[in-house]
Amino acid sequence: MRVVAIVQARMGSSRLPGKVLADIAGDTMLGRVVGRLLEARTIDEVAIATTTQGSDDPILSEAKRLGVACWRGSETDVLSRYLGTARMMRADAVVRVTSDCPLLDAGVVDDVVEALTPGVDYTSNTHDRTYPRGLDVEALHRDTLERIARLGTSAAAREHVTAYLMEEPSLFRIAQVKDTIDASDLRWTVDTADDLALIRTIYALLDLGQHPLPYRDVLTAVRARPQLAQINAHVIQKSWEAPRGE
Repeated sequence: MRVVAIVQARMGSSRLPGKVLADIAGDTMLGRVVGRLLEARTIDEVAIATTTQGSDDPILSEAKRLGVACWRGSETDVLSRYLGTARMMRADAVVRVTSDCPLLDAGVVDDVVEALTPGVDYTSNTHDRTYPRGLDVEALHRDTLERIARLGTSAAAREHVTAYLMEEPSLFRIAQVKDTIDASDLRWTVDTADDLALIRTIYALLDLGQHPLPYRDVLTAVRARPQLAQINAHVIQKSWEAPRGE
């Protein structure tokens, strides 16, 4: 099974424009996400899915710098953008991540991918959450993605890629990956300036730019410093039904 991780990325975030190219310990946020995906043993290739808007030309340049493929499609129909990327990459299975998760963990990615057996259509660690927000991983077979693209017609389904699974869960065989430790109260995704400040603080504190640590080690360090979580504790997560900034 050829597994391709597809990272959706664009410059036009509603709450923090240009965040995907923000610096985190000497690399872009997008670079950090791609680098962590490349460490996962279950991932064969990584590709970036961006838009055809001129404002997203820097994403194409960044993909070239990172040495990964890039496919450009609709700004609003992210589902079709994913499908176009999956077809270009000849993927048998797709791992979906967003470009605002620079603490993504390769081991967690592997756990989600390994749960995608022939008898399962879709796996994730997001719907029954035990991991911090920002370690989000979804995996699905290419034919599942093709089926979602045919059936999903709502605005949410087209923009949020896998929302149709939540709209019609009875049509799919779904598996959820859970950790034995519940850290779902933590917010490690980047939607705002305070989110970015937290991530930069964690990277600097643990020297993650030079020495990436496994998720559990990062979690232990963060739990030992409860003041860290207060940096972005006030940020309200947008609903999956609302437009997201990638």
